[in-house]
Amino acid sequence: MHTPDTPRIRIAIAGLGKMGLSHQAIVNAHPDLELVAVCDPATWLLDIIGRYTKVATYSDYARMLERERLDAVLVATPSRLHARMVRAALEHGLDVFCEKPFCLDVEEGARLVALAAERGAVTQVGYHNRFLGTFEEARRLLDVDAIGRVHHARVDCYGPVVLRPKGVTWRSSRNEGGGCLYDYACHGIDLLNFTVGAPSGVSGSILSSVFSASADDEVYANLAYADGKTAQLSANWSDDSHRKMSTTLVLWGTNGKIEASRQELHIHLRAPVAARPDLAPGWNVRYTTELTRPVWFYLRGEEYSAQIDYFAESIRQRRVDSHCSLAAGMTADIVADMIWRDAASAAGAGAGAGAGAGAATDLVTARGVPGRWGRLRDAVLSSPETIMKALKGSP
Repeated sequence: MHTPDTPRIRIAIAGLGKMGLSHQAIVNAHPDLELVAVCDPATWLLDIIGRYTKVATYSDYARMLERERLDAVLVATPSRLHARMVRAALEHGLDVFCEKPFCLDVEEGARLVALAAERGAVTQVGYHNRFLGTFEEARRLLDVDAIGRVHHARVDCYGPVVLRPKGVTWRSSRNEGGGCLYDYACHGIDLLNFTVGAPSGVSGSILSSVFSASADDEVYANLAYADGKTAQLSANWSDDSHRKMSTTLVLWGTNGKIEASRQELHIHLRAPVAARPDLAPGWNVRYTTELTRPVWFYLRGEEYSAQIDYFAESIRQRRVDSHCSLAAGMTADIVADMIWRDAASAAGAGAGAGAGAGAATDLVTARGVPGRWGRLRDAVLSSPETIMKALKGSP
């Protein structure tokens, strides 16, 4: 909590769409944060905010960074703009919260990870599933080997976003928002990275359009890991059998199974786990109401407030190695890029090869540069110098 000796963190928000306005409400209610400025091209919206609040309004992001005395920036703009806005904030010495996906261009993303490390910036990417009580508990169970060695995982992400043919929006444009792969599937990718780590390769990837003219509406992929485990990813944002986005994670291990969703956590154990005497052999059920920590402000879900609270806490503690940093977001972007290239290679193989039948894409051979993606994957969690060497293709 802020005191006279620890003033509130001065923050600005860039982008006032659905997520930006949600963040604005949460930031406004946070005891350690002071919203001092917002930036958006919608002048009518800025007029309303300027009329009824004391928050400074801008339509020019660069001008806002130059004029305002800030500690941090929250970027909630269309995905294509993330990279340059994050870079500008870092170059002004600010801490940065960036909505997901972090960056559509993995090479630019890697440069920004390096820049953040050089500047000692606190960074975070908005993967809110990491702050859901059920998924947090799943991670804790894995940390004590509750289900033994994990040998397979599956994540499903479904919801009603694109339900009919319509004009192109930034979200449904591959170059603007990244389509279902970068808007929906990336949540599943990050959840797998959070629980079982990043894969070493992908295969059988399928990106299909259901209604969109210039982007994928469904994503399917097989993932392989260096230790032998496997995983499957399935995402579809044209599925109106779900009222809103639904994400489910299933993990199979040598001592049992975990099924996790936003609402419930089901744990099946073959044998007792000494570190978790509260769990018995057979099925155990935990509900989000007993796993979720209370938050000071509720909007859409506790996880949205929890992630902002974590960011504020990270700034206070100068926690530059947070578990949801730009480096973590970059790792999800690399896997998404692998899936896109694997699907493209399958499509290029011709109709006779069948959908998804192209050669597997892995972090060693992607883009035809031996070792480059493998070094980049390892480097994003390492030093700025290592990242730059990986980008240059150096050993």
